[in-house]
Amino acid sequence: MLAQVDSSAILGIDAHPVQVQVDVAFGNEKLIIVGLPDAAVKEAGERVRAAIKNSNFHFPSRKITVNLAPGDTKKVGPGFDLPIALGMLAATGQVECTDLADFVAVGELSLDGSLGPVCGVLPVALQARDAGRKALIVPTANVAEATVVEGIAVYPVDSLYQAAELLQNPAARQPAPSRAGHWVLEEPIYDLDFSDVRGQEHVKRALEVAAAGGHNLLMAGPPGSGKTMLARRLPTILPPLSMEEALEVTKVYSISGKLPPETALMTTRPFRAPHHTVSNAGLVGGGTIPRPGEISLSHYGVLFLDELPEFNHSALEALRQPLEDGMVTISRAASSFTYPARLMLVAAMNPCPCGFFGDSRKQCSCAHGQIQRYLRRISGPLLDRIDIHIEVPRLAHDEIITPAVSEPSAAIRQRVQHARERQGARFAGTHIFCNAHMQTRQLREFCRLGDTASGLLRDAIEHLSLSARAYDRILKLARTAADLDASDEIMPAHVAEAVQYRGLDRKLWG
Repeated sequence: MLAQVDSSAILGIDAHPVQVQVDVAFGNEKLIIVGLPDAAVKEAGERVRAAIKNSNFHFPSRKITVNLAPGDTKKVGPGFDLPIALGMLAATGQVECTDLADFVAVGELSLDGSLGPVCGVLPVALQARDAGRKALIVPTANVAEATVVEGIAVYPVDSLYQAAELLQNPAARQPAPSRAGHWVLEEPIYDLDFSDVRGQEHVKRALEVAAAGGHNLLMAGPPGSGKTMLARRLPTILPPLSMEEALEVTKVYSISGKLPPETALMTTRPFRAPHHTVSNAGLVGGGTIPRPGEISLSHYGVLFLDELPEFNHSALEALRQPLEDGMVTISRAASSFTYPARLMLVAAMNPCPCGFFGDSRKQCSCAHGQIQRYLRRISGPLLDRIDIHIEVPRLAHDEIITPAVSEPSAAIRQRVQHARERQGARFAGTHIFCNAHMQTRQLREFCRLGDTASGLLRDAIEHLSLSARAYDRILKLARTAADLDASDEIMPAHVAEAVQYRGLDRKLWG
């Protein structure tokens, strides 16, 4: 007999339909799984065999062929255990279901027949709904993220036996309550706040500009100047995630298996701070079984690279294209995977190996050649993709000792939100949502300069020997500074502020 149960395979951050076709025929006992299964899917045979026997069902002593269609799509992970087992039970008549085509099933089976959680349930639920399926069977541990999706009934089950009972009598169980209409994404509450930071007003302004326009930023300064402290507070001034952004971020974390327990939806912007020993695959994504890297886990959030020159050179160079395109494509012989990477890169570094080059109170012990070699670990093309370069000097004694009231994150976030709203109206109907992502056409349309501002920028390019890409970055920064001032026109003051954020081009790398 032949039975078919629908399931899904994850490709990139999206799910694609998979038909689990099970044929039970006369012949010697043998289980064959075809359809480009990986090792975890091939091992499903033994898990399914034990789970069926330990769930008081009969495992057929016949030739069993399992086809995962379409056959040219790679099938990865243990999520096909449940649909394979249900297909076997249906093919042997142990489970009778007239509406089997209405269901989509995913889940990993234990040998005793219980169900364990799997990765990627949110994109599976979205795909099942879009394909017109009426119901989704998932492990109970995955029900929170599945019920975020509106328009499909989600049935949580703890075991193969419960799943079989559900198929035989769907009316006997109620689906889990939908949580789709219960989400109101409000401003998140953070433990950190900019009011904790003393001094460094010019750096706070640079971070505000970066947040308002989605610009990448590099901070250079001696140890203890507050670079890490400032970077960790950047998410507190970013605008809240929209529902569309929250769903996309949650999909990335779901397929990576990094969604926090009992979390249905990621409601705060990600902040990732990998160690400088991270591998290329760990940073950009990849591996034997491709997985999103740190740049995709930072999607719509912040990727913080502390001690930037200490990172592997090839890993840093691999960042260049994702920073430009907002996505990363990982190619393999059988297929390619695309992951989103629309993020803010925030980097911090010392000005020299010892950290005290240019410091006002401690003398640098590095030779000139050492300093140049250290700085050249960061290539010019990568530096060009970082919009803002800002020096973070050591705090004066008075700033450390004297208590001062600093502006809280909420006040800064309000200005950033207003600037983002102006950009949202400006780029309505396009895939662009902030100034940092403008292309040449948008630069020509929205970044026109008057004669005074144009002359100021021309002089800056000549004196700093800036590249064409750096010129575009300055225009984008000037547009953001104007948005923070609620100005439709880019004034000379906005250009001057933008130019000063490229000062390290000359001071450190000139």
